[in-house]
Amino acid sequence: MAIEINKEISQGKVEQRIVYESGNEMAAYAAHQINYHIMGYFPISPSTEVAQFLDLMKANGQHDIKLIPADGEHGSAGVCYGASTAGGRVFNATSANGYLYMLEQMPVQSGTRFPMVMNLVCRSVSGPLDIHGDHSDLYYALNTGWPILMCRDPQAVYDMNIMALKLAEDPEVRLPVLVASDGYFTSHQKRRVQTFAKREDVHAFIGEKPPTGFADTLDREHPITVGPYMNEPDYINNCYQQSVAMYNAERVYDRIREEYAELTGRDYPILDLYRMEDAEVAVFLMNSASEIIKDVVDQLRAQGIKAGSIAPNMIRPFPQKAIAEALKNVKALTVGDRADSYGGHGGNMVNEIKAALFTHGNRDTMVISRIYGLGGKDFYAEDGHNMFKFAIEALDKGKVEVPFDYYGHTPGDPAKAPKRVLNPMKYEDLKTGLITVTPDEASGKLNVRIPPLRSLTKKPKRIAPGHGACPGCGIFSGLELFFKGIEGDIVALFHTGCAMVVTTGYPYSAHKATYIHNLFQNGAATLSGVVEMFWERKKRGELDELNLKDDFTFVMITGDGGMDIGMGPAIGAALRNHKMIILEYDNEGYMNTGAQLSYSTPMGHRTSTSNVGSKQGGKVFHHKDTAQIMAATHIPYVFTGSEAFPQDLVRKAAKAQWYAQNEGMVYGKILIACPLNWLSEDEQGSNIVGAAVDSCFFPLYEIEHGVTNITYNPEDKNKKVPLSDWLKTMGKTKHMVKPEYEESYKMFEAEVERRWNMLKAKHESPYL
Repeated sequence: MAIEINKEISQGKVEQRIVYESGNEMAAYAAHQINYHIMGYFPISPSTEVAQFLDLMKANGQHDIKLIPADGEHGSAGVCYGASTAGGRVFNATSANGYLYMLEQMPVQSGTRFPMVMNLVCRSVSGPLDIHGDHSDLYYALNTGWPILMCRDPQAVYDMNIMALKLAEDPEVRLPVLVASDGYFTSHQKRRVQTFAKREDVHAFIGEKPPTGFADTLDREHPITVGPYMNEPDYINNCYQQSVAMYNAERVYDRIREEYAELTGRDYPILDLYRMEDAEVAVFLMNSASEIIKDVVDQLRAQGIKAGSIAPNMIRPFPQKAIAEALKNVKALTVGDRADSYGGHGGNMVNEIKAALFTHGNRDTMVISRIYGLGGKDFYAEDGHNMFKFAIEALDKGKVEVPFDYYGHTPGDPAKAPKRVLNPMKYEDLKTGLITVTPDEASGKLNVRIPPLRSLTKKPKRIAPGHGACPGCGIFSGLELFFKGIEGDIVALFHTGCAMVVTTGYPYSAHKATYIHNLFQNGAATLSGVVEMFWERKKRGELDELNLKDDFTFVMITGDGGMDIGMGPAIGAALRNHKMIILEYDNEGYMNTGAQLSYSTPMGHRTSTSNVGSKQGGKVFHHKDTAQIMAATHIPYVFTGSEAFPQDLVRKAAKAQWYAQNEGMVYGKILIACPLNWLSEDEQGSNIVGAAVDSCFFPLYEIEHGVTNITYNPEDKNKKVPLSDWLKTMGKTKHMVKPEYEESYKMFEAEVERRWNMLKAKHESPYL
């Protein structure tokens, strides 16, 4: 077997080894061999694994990269930009909506000419929400001024990542470079990959250190101004220089790939041409699909059809002249775009190819545009045959009858339209009258009366059974308990997260009340708009005909780290004091994308981006106290709750509804169990979150008009337990009580005790 493997190793001048890994793993592997200075990152599928793999290697001491978890993709882009101005090597990875969130930073980086490498693991830009692979995010990158390299398989991901840094740092280029691969098709598919065996050989190729002689912000002898305000004609001159650098990148890349081919035996010409020498019909596809089409070419050639295929290894700068040359004898070409340029009569690639043909005098090649593979729709050999069929039919008829269309879609059938399964809940069932909330004129606080909880069991659940949550998930038991305290109709907005994903797989929905979804970063602003539209339409009398016996209660549900990336809009909504509730279910991480660390993850806890190893003992900084942050905005009511203390939570829900309907914003935070990622027993969720309360890690309190009241004090009831008792209940934290992690445990324990003592002081004084 060893002899067979050695025979398949590409012939080159450098020692190589074979690994069997995915595209994401190879991006991380290349990065760790390069040993970048900084990676700013934020988790988003399907690129998240890149940071996960690097963190795992970091925990075991395999590289020195400083991994900085940002508050969102916009923040991660800022981290990377700042680091790149400071003269070191910088790396990042993202996908889809995350890339769009950082998009305004992309032209800043290229326009000020600071190199870095970013992997774009391509995924659908949505909504509706879809996390699978197409090129709709990639096409937004075309006008950002970043050279773009393409990767058809994990081998190309590894090789392009190494060449990308050398390209970015070349004196004739000095631009940040994007390395694009297909989400899930390439990112998660394992293949045999050849790598440099030694890190020193990688450094010999790219250079031991970044090239000297370029300005950076850490050179005290030569202070510089980065990103000045610039008027014309200086701005157009700056853009011209950037444009020259971009076109230089094609020539420089060609030189670099020849050097790389000599070292490794693997070559990536700007265009990957397959059997194009005498082709009369051809198909143009990018990345993963471009390998499948080669088998189709061979099959057609066996039938006597002169078929060929084209796939670019670089699309910025666009290889216009090379494409025109490759197509000079082709009579009909089908271009498959894995994203639409809506209203442009084709995707970006087909229109750029048409421009290339027009510019270089080829008016004869017939071009057919098809949009395919959106949202991760698979591409098979039979689809490749159909792509060629469009070109062959045009060749036979001498014209293109349908220049632009979608391929692989299903026409709508009115008879199959989704039908309502769940009937709307009756107002009479939702308004039990068993819960009363009355203001106390003397104290200014609310008096709440709730019945025994068994009296509320007949109240309809707001979320139907049958959703796809993991066994033991605490989200829905916590949410439904909170909703028991809400009387009447609600309108709910859910951030992206586990609660959203598992309840709304089209065409089904588990939500029995009106439901809206928006992304992490903008939910609070979105619900603010809904709230204000309700009150404005009500004021104008436009809702009089609706059967509104009482006003809606507007609730935003957030979790899975949503109050990291979504904190800014939440604070904005709080300062505007809209009449709404924000309820955070805190599962202490980005659980919907694979348990990455969030700013809500406590210190020392294990996640997939805060691994435990010989060099690292879990998360290295303390968790964010969102309830206290929101209290600082001076909204009427803030509370914490837990399903382990059900009456306390229902009482606070009733208060929250009164304040949200009469005064303004409410913020609530409930701790919920995530057995899958906490590595705990499914049936122990309520006990675990109860222990978190009794250890004073998650105290139960409320802040009413700025006055703090602890609603359950385990010390007073002689029920306080050591913090270690809670940590021992979860696999993600058991390591913290071991001697080798004692320092981290002591720091965490001291911070929990400090926050608890501060809370007790606030409880004692209305002025704190």
